[in-house]
Amino acid sequence: MPVPGGLANAPELPGQLPRPAPGKRVLDAVLAAVLLLLVTPLLAVTAVLVLVGLGRPVLFRQCRAGLHGQPFEVVKFRTMRPPSERRGPAGDGDRLTPLGRWLRATSLDELPTLWNVLRGDMSLVGPRPLLPEYLDRYSTHQARRHEVRPGVTGLAQVRGRNSLSWEDKLDLDVQYVDSRNLRLDLSILVATARTVLRREGITAAGSATAPEFLGTPRRPAPAQRDRTPA
Repeated sequence: MPVPGGLANAPELPGQLPRPAPGKRVLDAVLAAVLLLLVTPLLAVTAVLVLVGLGRPVLFRQCRAGLHGQPFEVVKFRTMRPPSERRGPAGDGDRLTPLGRWLRATSLDELPTLWNVLRGDMSLVGPRPLLPEYLDRYSTHQARRHEVRPGVTGLAQVRGRNSLSWEDKLDLDVQYVDSRNLRLDLSILVATARTVLRREGITAAGSATAPEFLGTPRRPAPAQRDRTPA
């Protein structure tokens, strides 16, 4: 059934909402805590770079849709200039700085999301957290991506990232939901390191980041032939 404040406007999920495996949550929390300790110096250096290059705030915070569509606040390093009141609203390409492009290319902007994993908002591996505005744009099939916690990385991120169409990315998200296991998670984490080092699929064609998801066009029903006897 629809979840208040989450998938209320999205296509209804069939049956009872499934619960994620508890073992995965424990592993996520332990690994996130260890990783946060290991990358603390890198977090500090990146924070200084953002402070010098972009000013305050250092962190970017935005509402995203999480498990069962429930909203949470994702935390990343800021990569864009704020909209200018004098120049009016600008596109992502105009606001994205060279420093911001480098942070995105190296995925250093994602390091603070380990805090989201530690809090339980996210998992290390799962569908990427997207905007709540997309919830009522999913098909019933696509909405199943919210049966698990969103991830820092996922199957779509190692199969093409932003070079994929929205439909392909969402299909891979659901494929992950149906086939998830520890072995798959480990293979995605290893593949993520390779993707980051090669800097593959960072942006979509013709976009500085990724275009807005407007929903999957539904094919019109085939016209029925008139069977009325002549």
